[in-house]
Amino acid sequence: MKYTSIDRIQQGEKLGKHIFASDGRVLLNDGVPLTVALISKLRRMGVNAVYLKDDRLSDVTLEEVVSDKTKNEAIVTLSQSFQFIQSGKDFDTQEVGNTARKLIDEILQNKDVLVNLTDIRTNDNELFVHSVNVCIISIIVAIQLGLDPKRIQELAIGALMHDLGKVLPEQQEAEGLNSKLEDEEFQGDHTWKGFNYLRKIKDISTLSAHVALTHHEHVDGTGFPRKLKGEDIHFLSKIVAVANHYDNLITATNGSAALLPHEACERIMGLSNIYFDHNVVWKFLRSIAFYPTGSQVKLTTGETGVVVAQHRGLPQRPIVRTFTIDHHTYGGDDFEVKEVDLAKETTIFIESILM
Repeated sequence: MKYTSIDRIQQGEKLGKHIFASDGRVLLNDGVPLTVALISKLRRMGVNAVYLKDDRLSDVTLEEVVSDKTKNEAIVTLSQSFQFIQSGKDFDTQEVGNTARKLIDEILQNKDVLVNLTDIRTNDNELFVHSVNVCIISIIVAIQLGLDPKRIQELAIGALMHDLGKVLPEQQEAEGLNSKLEDEEFQGDHTWKGFNYLRKIKDISTLSAHVALTHHEHVDGTGFPRKLKGEDIHFLSKIVAVANHYDNLITATNGSAALLPHEACERIMGLSNIYFDHNVVWKFLRSIAFYPTGSQVKLTTGETGVVVAQHRGLPQRPIVRTFTIDHHTYGGDDFEVKEVDLAKETTIFIESILM
């Protein structure tokens, strides 16, 4: 499969992965030929890029740290939980806890796989995909840092619920604010809203609730809502801060264009010890695929191809399958296929991603 911008899809190309709604329904099936009408429908749904089938890549396995099935189940659970909360009902904390444990267990089984977060997002599921992605990245970093299982569970629940304050009904927002927070400075802040809701729930730990409150704090004190610095920020929140910022960077939000994964990683690298804890950033960068499998790339040799495999510990040096037109064949439309392992070809680099 190859990952392709919606603007570069050719009519008749086949979808490489299901596209799901936030309630788990399949909106478009894997393998469906994309017509002009379907491409227009994808645009209206807010889809910016999709996986497409490519016969030249039929042997390539898209390794995932969490399976599509498990991720989709987590998105459905989160969507249902937020719907309950919005309607003034209690959400199933046990179901959210089970979802967190399932994500942790699967990540532990695949902890040597680099994270490929090239999700197919729609207007319908964007918040839930974001929350699950932040949870996945946070768990991976926590495992790399050697945190104990209880802390990782609290981290995972906090990460899943970190943006809860964005969807709370106005009445619940008002009820959740204590006298300390009645100042207008805090009234519109989703971090306080989420924290005040979660801290009242018996089965949600205070640490998980604090993740919702402090995931926008920066180690230099320029974050919000409390402008905490350094060691005043809980370590779990430092992890979620990096995961949240990365997923926001690779998503088109509030009129800002999405960065490519390697650009987002470089941005976070530059913010180490400014916004983000250095140790967290280091473990994060060793866990993320800078050039996700399926990415179409151009090499410094002038060759173009598709990333087909990753190297754990060398996320900037994947294996690329190149396709060069052989003009010596009859018709000139055959391709010379070659695999370039950038971990071995140390003088060759990825020049750009072709979206």
